[in-house]
Amino acid sequence: MKILLLSFYYQPDLSAGSFRTTALVKSLLDSLPRNAHVEVITTLPNRYNSFSLKAPLLEQHPRLTVHRIPLSEHKSGMLDQSRAFLGYLKGVLKITKNNNYSVVYATSSRLMTAALGALVSKRVRSPLYLDIRDIFVDTIKDVLPSRFARLAKPLFSLIERLTIQAATKVNLVSAGFLPYFQERYPGKAFEVFTNGIDSEFIQAQPLEETFSQSDVLTVLYAGNMGEGQGLHEIIPGVARSLDGRIKFRLIGDGGRKQQLKDAVDSAFCQNVVIDIPVRREELITAYQAADVLFLHLNDYDAFRKVLPSKIFEYAALGKPIWAGVAGYSADFIRQFVPNATVFSPCNVEEAVAAFSSLSLVTKPRHEFIERFSRVKIMQELASDIIELAKSEAR
Repeated sequence: MKILLLSFYYQPDLSAGSFRTTALVKSLLDSLPRNAHVEVITTLPNRYNSFSLKAPLLEQHPRLTVHRIPLSEHKSGMLDQSRAFLGYLKGVLKITKNNNYSVVYATSSRLMTAALGALVSKRVRSPLYLDIRDIFVDTIKDVLPSRFARLAKPLFSLIERLTIQAATKVNLVSAGFLPYFQERYPGKAFEVFTNGIDSEFIQAQPLEETFSQSDVLTVLYAGNMGEGQGLHEIIPGVARSLDGRIKFRLIGDGGRKQQLKDAVDSAFCQNVVIDIPVRREELITAYQAADVLFLHLNDYDAFRKVLPSKIFEYAALGKPIWAGVAGYSADFIRQFVPNATVFSPCNVEEAVAAFSSLSLVTKPRHEFIERFSRVKIMQELASDIIELAKSEAR
């Protein structure tokens, strides 16, 4: 049995896709027969232009092969990203030519890796298992200029339809995606294996309750700083309103980072520090040093369906969570995450009021961790992939 995994990001890169695929590979290797093999085709670390990591182009182990395709230098622009993906596509087609696989698995946030998985599965005549982490067709109308979005949406709708129809099985990382896909693809069965909490964060969970003693509270955000997060729309107003009570520390990079810096400077905020991305061990230390963890998604309809992976990291650390999200994310937090408060995206007044409702205590969230352990979720996903490979071989 040979399983092919396509993921644009993989360890040691810093992204939700990387962490998810890395954990899945481990679960597959734990579950597969000894004579089975896993082949991963990914890219050299490229998530953030400002934070580089080194990794070998080819990594070979007794039951695992990892190919990393080098990409041209790129930032967050559509042209840059399209050029980078074209390099990945060429590399994948070259590596998979004349190969046989029991199943092709592709994890995708921006649709094109999923479409590439459909192309590869057709070429090698193998079943396709898709892992969908975002609804790109639903998102482009919000994050792209309207003129470009009107031209692009019909094309990407066609690509999405052909890709989903080519899949033998489809997993959705958010149950909020289900209505969209069930309406458009009736008769197609969908699984929901969400993101989860990695072992590093479980090991770092607090052992007991502690109360914040700070006069000025440190509020931490860590992650992407793009249009989807909309930090430039919320941070300056909230920082100004709560000056003297909080200081923001923002760790990350992305296409709206400069706009965020400019907005903070224009608002004369002295209580906002913006740092470059850091390694996971440093990130966990930063989480533990913070008083409150902050999350925000821009005020777009498409983001009412998503479930950010950041929720799982934050919740594991036991800190109070201050989240500007709507739709499914807000419902999920209210249902599963104690000591978290939710406000409407981009609404400064609601954000300030929500902050005042937080209990400034750090305490374990044992039930949440048990339910959403990444190991447990990835074991279930790995079993589903292996079952597909076995059923096709019968």
